Amino acid sequence: MYICLCNAVTEKDIHQAVCEGACSMRDLRQQLGVASQCGRCATCAKAVLDQEMQHAKVVQYPMHQHPRPALKQAV
Repeated sequence: MYICLCNAVTEKDIHQAVCEGACSMRDLRQQLGVASQCGRCATCAKAVLDQEMQHAKVVQYPMHQHPRPALKQAV
């Protein structure tokens, strides 16, 4: 779905920008031009950014994975 019509930025573009290190609206503005024209997309772009950042956190640090306890060696 298009997020910023002025600069033809889609959700996929924002996802890619987050994968490449974008983590703020300033980063999106610099990389993609989001909210640099009319500004109507800012709220939606921020919501997509927050969603992508949350998803990136879950992928990087999944809660269901815990380190395995060390195996005890027979002495």
